Parts: sequence; C-alpha cells; structure tokens
Amino acid sequence: QVHMVESGGGLVQAGGSLRLSCAASGGTSILYAMGWFRQAPGKEREFVAAIDWNGGSTAYADSVKGRFTISRDNAKNTVYLQMNSLKPEDTAVYYCAGDRYYTGTVDYAPAYDYWGQGTQVTVSS
Repeated sequence: QVHMVESGGGLVQAGGSLRLSCAASGGTSILYAMGWFRQAPGKEREFVAAIDWNGGSTAYADSVKGRFTISRDNAKNTVYLQMNSLKPEDTAVYYCAGDRYYTGTVDYAPAYDYWGQGTQVTVSS
C-alpha cells in the first residue's frame, strides 16, 4: 500500500508564496503520473497541476498558470508545488495524487489511485 503525505500548507498573505511537498512511501514501485488537486469549502475538488513520470511534461489549470510550478524528485518519491503570487481564491485544502499506470500528465481525479490526506492553504487578503 502506498502512502502519500503532504506538508507545507499554512496561512499566508495575498501575494505571498508557499511550497507544498508530497512524499510517497510503501509499495514496491514508484508512482508515475502525479498531480495536485484542491477543494475549497462548498466546492468540488478541482485539478491544479500534473506532472508526467520523469518530469518532462507538466499541465496546469488556467487559474494557476504562471503562478504555480509542479516538480518532482523521483529519487525521493516526492512531488512539489511551488505557489507564488497567491490569491485569496487559492484558499483550499490541497491534495496530492499518484498513479502507478499512467505515465503522462493526468488532470482527471478518478484516474489516480493514491491520495494524500490534504494540507490546508489559507490566503488572507
């Protein structure tokens, strides 16, 4: 069983930055497609960013393009989300996700087999 643990969330003022990390452990193989999703109160979970198996291809939601950067370190089984120029509307619980079968960028939540517990990001105005 693969476990994914996020860290790095917190409270930040608008315009500030945060870096989320998600470490995967357990199981017998690395995770290929990895991504970040978020869910704000009263809203459905939405795609934020995705990265392919070797970090050569990335995808972003339009709302975060140019502000967020996803990256990964396969030696550490860790995926990162650098968030800059944060806005109050970025406030949400952020979840990382991973999959053992898809190798490309995946923006469809049901495609992912493994999820972290979530980390709260709050951006004050």
